[in-house]
Amino acid sequence: MTTLDPWGAVKIDNYSKLFDEFGISKFDELLGKIKNPHRYMRRHVIFGHRSYESVLNAMLSGKPFAAMSGFMPSGRAHLGHKMVMEEIIWHQQQGGDAFLAIADMEAHAVRGKSWKECREFGINEYILSAIALGFEPGGHIYFQSKSGNVKDLAFELGIKANFSELSAIYGFNGETNIAHMVSALTQSADILQPQLEEFGGPKPVVIPVGADQDPHIRLTRGLAYKTNMFRLLVEETGKEISVRGKAAPKDALKEISKRTGGKLYEEHVDILIYSRQILAEVESIVREVELKYGGYAFMPPASTYHKFMTGLQGGKMSSSIPESYIALTDKPEDGAKKVMRAKTGGRVTLEEQSKLGGEPDKCSVYELMLFHLVEDDKELLEVYKDCVGGTRVCGNCKKYTAELMRAFLKEHQEKREMARERLREFGL
Repeated sequence: MTTLDPWGAVKIDNYSKLFDEFGISKFDELLGKIKNPHRYMRRHVIFGHRSYESVLNAMLSGKPFAAMSGFMPSGRAHLGHKMVMEEIIWHQQQGGDAFLAIADMEAHAVRGKSWKECREFGINEYILSAIALGFEPGGHIYFQSKSGNVKDLAFELGIKANFSELSAIYGFNGETNIAHMVSALTQSADILQPQLEEFGGPKPVVIPVGADQDPHIRLTRGLAYKTNMFRLLVEETGKEISVRGKAAPKDALKEISKRTGGKLYEEHVDILIYSRQILAEVESIVREVELKYGGYAFMPPASTYHKFMTGLQGGKMSSSIPESYIALTDKPEDGAKKVMRAKTGGRVTLEEQSKLGGEPDKCSVYELMLFHLVEDDKELLEVYKDCVGGTRVCGNCKKYTAELMRAFLKEHQEKREMARERLREFGL
């Protein structure tokens, strides 16, 4: 059984298990419908999703949607964090509302960071880099501890959660402190906040994550379902939908019955459906009625899942091992040196390299190009072919990649300094 731990460093060796064990769908099935897909999509770095169809449909039809993610300010921002930032920024560029949370309550409860440290790390490591990468002022950047919306919503969600559920999802036990449990609910509030009335009401929202963060997604999808006033159940035949509203006002059920032509019962309405379009219309009506009567009408959040970057020395990338990652604030020269010391997929000797070819799929240097440093797919394909064909030598490849890394870090850090002058645009 695959175990996913959002607070530990987990390397998922067999991504295919996630499709079966956790109900994650394959992203490639949607790729052909996406205009100007991000390189992570084109290169199959994003491999899976939950309910991303809802976001894609809104994107293609010009309807509201949002993207959000959170960063725990307990250490340095590195290339793994850059991946998530870029995915949020890409969705913002496609017309989505963007949300970036600094999870200071989680860092304080789980990592023991002081509020001052959370503030400093949040701004100097994560926020400046997000702005430097292209996050625009129309989006929302906030600290959990300063958001009344998030704290109030977390309290409401807590009414629908219990210890048994949190224990089953996260492995909490009698030694887990209460603040840690609250921080899990706070993350669910972060994820659902874009659907509050203040931000335009219910809409599709995507959360780009690594597979280890899926427990947060599963918890939030369940809480969204339980918090809503109505529950929609489609019969096995697919020809009838039952709208359940045990705690809903009777007048609300009557209105749903009237607007859909459904048969009204004491605590539910049964509606005949003949197509997906009718089902979508019923869902829209139910959301409108719930909002009218003071409910949330949350849509279950969508998610995308990207592959993990391996450490520069192979194995896991760990924040406790500086040589395993490149921080966005590393000096350009230091970043280049780390590339030169990185593990490659080359053979032991030049003769073997020429005869057998290299193994780019096992090479952390090639991975840097794949994930971050080479935007042109044709150029990347040439690198791959030359490596496999044995004509590309690891030493020269390292030098080339190191220079790309040096140039990236230099430009990024210059943009970070400009971003510092723009913090007021984001209310910080």
